[in-house]
Amino acid sequence: MRLIAKALFALTFGIFVLAQPALANERYGTQKVVYHINGNGGKDSKAYMGAMRNIQNHINAVGAENLDVVVVMHGNGVGLVMNAKDDDRLQTSIGSLKSQNVAFHVCNNTLEGRNINYSDDLYDVWEEDIVPSGVAELSRLQAMGYTYIKP
Repeated sequence: MRLIAKALFALTFGIFVLAQPALANERYGTQKVVYHINGNGGKDSKAYMGAMRNIQNHINAVGAENLDVVVVMHGNGVGLVMNAKDDDRLQTSIGSLKSQNVAFHVCNNTLEGRNINYSDDLYDVWEEDIVPSGVAELSRLQAMGYTYIKP
């Protein structure tokens, strides 16, 4: 009888463990999300790292395959990719998120207004990452059904 009880427990436990990802998918489904970064982290990357952790936690909960994430930076938020030029932690975090298909969009109005050269002054930003206007991009994505999150 003990052997049967142990076998039933092991089977039940195994089903529970294997069902955890399915339960998360059932709970959250697929999501489209835009993260808005415009705050002033200054030279201290702590606020930016917090935002990157929020995004990674979101991915961990929903699953990268169930999540379409865009990060839109404008104003002081461009400091995220500016500080990353000299911050290994930010570089690692950005690289990890990009490997999970997170897109990073940078406002061209901010770049022009602050005389920032994306290829010289920003970390891992390419021409296709530049959007004409950060706020217009936020509006466009929300109109497309993206949920707005401000970390």
